[in-house]
Amino acid sequence: MNPGIKFTIAAGIIMSVIIISLTTHYDVRSIHSENTSSDVLRIGYFANINHIQAVIGIGNGDFQNSLGNVKIESQVFNAGPSAVEALVANRIDVAYVGPNPAINGYLKSDGQALRIISGASSGGAVFVIRNDSGINDVHDFTGKKFASPQLGNTQDVALRSYLLKNGYKTSENGGSVTIIPAKTADIVTMMIKKDIDGAWVPEPWGTILAKQANGKIFLDERDLWPNGEFATALIVARTDYLNSHPGVIQKLLEAHVKETIWIKNNKDDAIKSFNEQVQKLTGKTIPNDVISQALSRMEITYDPVKSSINKSANDAYSLGFLGDKKPDLSNIFDLTILNKVLQEQNLSTIS
Repeated sequence: MNPGIKFTIAAGIIMSVIIISLTTHYDVRSIHSENTSSDVLRIGYFANINHIQAVIGIGNGDFQNSLGNVKIESQVFNAGPSAVEALVANRIDVAYVGPNPAINGYLKSDGQALRIISGASSGGAVFVIRNDSGINDVHDFTGKKFASPQLGNTQDVALRSYLLKNGYKTSENGGSVTIIPAKTADIVTMMIKKDIDGAWVPEPWGTILAKQANGKIFLDERDLWPNGEFATALIVARTDYLNSHPGVIQKLLEAHVKETIWIKNNKDDAIKSFNEQVQKLTGKTIPNDVISQALSRMEITYDPVKSSINKSANDAYSLGFLGDKKPDLSNIFDLTILNKVLQEQNLSTIS
């Protein structure tokens, strides 16, 4: 069998499995009180630049120092849906995740499982194409293959929405454009081998693709949003943990806000510290100039950019990821503790 056909079949199987996962209704009865001790806070995050506060703060002990006698137990995830599943299943209490997994977890639990308690980053997502792909503008997408980090994740939804708004259907819907979900590291290999024509990815992978895979930035996603602001990472908390342990959450958000401000004011030191922690987590480092370029296309922030969450939900709904009922996110935010922390530090609160 032709290797390309094998790959397409495999991708189709993977997509089917993930679609089942995305449409599974979370049973909120699995959210109970065991393992919710105020002596422990279980945090999930990624070794990604848009989770930089957690990468540095957990790695160097800043978060633990803020939490005092409350022990941090951390877990590194590779994808937002798996982190949200762990949250809903009471395996973690708090997670740094992208908007779409947070929205999906909220809706599939009938609005009971989680709350967004803070932002973490805005921007930092790009559409990169191969220089030799033959793509010069949006009229050149017919017959092309693009990649995204995971079906239904934040960048995948952004890519599919962009294609739809420019008149393209994807292959599974009878269209001419193919989207292949793949791990970001695999996307680099696929681009180098010319198996794909481009990819919509979070930073620093956009910069890596441009530097290592004969790519160029076709679109900075900030150009599609008012004032260039849209959430790419948030902090979500399990609702029952948030309600039971507001003091612990306050200490966490104090550490998060402090880390955010330090990173913004100490870029070079933050890059160095981030790389040190990434090496501990993955055994690898990222060139400093790659991190610097990635940070130039994003903002490290505690603002969850609330308006962008609603748009992300509507886009996912239009693509069929959120079922037949239009999403109601009326209770997805609980910024009470964040605003208390900001007020105590004489910072502007989030409306």
